[in-house]
Amino acid sequence: MSSPPTPPEAAVVPTWARWVRLPRQPMLRHLVFAAAAAGGFYLLTSNLSAYNDFQVGEIALYAVALAGLSVLTGMNGQISLGHGALMAVGAYTFALLATHTSINFVLELAIAVGLTAVIGAVIGVPANRLKGPYLAGMTLILALGLPLLGDKYQSVFGGDQGLSTIPPTAPGTINPEEWLTWIEIIGAIVTLVLLANLLRSRFGRSFRAVRDDEIAASLAGIHVARTKVVAFAVSAGCAGLAGAFLALSTGVVTPGEFPLTLSIGILAGMVLGGAGSLMGVWWGAIVLVYLPEWSTSFSGTFNLGAGVSAYLAIIVFGLVLIVVMLAVPNGVQGGLRWLLRWAMLRLRRSPPAVAELQSEGHSVS
Repeated sequence: MSSPPTPPEAAVVPTWARWVRLPRQPMLRHLVFAAAAAGGFYLLTSNLSAYNDFQVGEIALYAVALAGLSVLTGMNGQISLGHGALMAVGAYTFALLATHTSINFVLELAIAVGLTAVIGAVIGVPANRLKGPYLAGMTLILALGLPLLGDKYQSVFGGDQGLSTIPPTAPGTINPEEWLTWIEIIGAIVTLVLLANLLRSRFGRSFRAVRDDEIAASLAGIHVARTKVVAFAVSAGCAGLAGAFLALSTGVVTPGEFPLTLSIGILAGMVLGGAGSLMGVWWGAIVLVYLPEWSTSFSGTFNLGAGVSAYLAIIVFGLVLIVVMLAVPNGVQGGLRWLLRWAMLRLRRSPPAVAELQSEGHSVS
């Protein structure tokens, strides 16, 4: 009795690919990716200068903020222009705890995340009644007004002088900059693993259902208002952690660290990397960190003046965003996924793949 024919598309998969099997359980699969990322970052930071390590740490903290916004906007459909203000909440909370208490810095980070998440939930309650530009307008007011509290209550928040933060002491002979970078990298990896598992759970399915059709989600038994508030709280908690990391990175927290351009840049970086993609946040974070430096260098090379230099990064960011949206509407990560699928399709149809198929006794039409 002859065996059923093997489907051509399955048969032409390269031999090495048949042995590559990731765990089917989401948590284990995400931990495998996290371990690979940690190994890659270790090799990277071990061969960089102190300043470059500092920049890698900034990429990690912006990735945390972008991941939170990607969950809120890309997965739940709520537009926010106030994540810079939520980062300010996390940064000032961490700095106040570091100034007035002597508790462990991990607990300080946890309190900053928790308080910012609570504030995000409070903001999310009235946000339930707003959609599209109205919601964006409300969060825009938050981004404009909240950081100004640092100037209004100078006795508490330090005004223009701000509040100082001291990074935790590095163990042994580890370089302090590299140690701080690793704190931020570990925080980013843990955050992304938790978010990836959250999005694979019933909460993630509820987020996407509400984003696609609130009425249909409600008829399916999903509590729409509660789902939106949870998404806002999760997103705000990520922003709070990113703000606390920013406080550690800069060593001082001032209102000037959280301008409106920060909130706009986070939103643009999320769209650039790919809305709803946790892998895409790294591309947006890289642009957020390196684009100001590149634009300043470009302005100095061509003597464009201080006025042009101040806004060149925003202009270039806007142009890059337009080009990416026209070329790959799903962002950089969406474009890479399309490219990978195209390459796999070509590989299936390539002569070596056909020869391998024929050597195994399969017919090729």
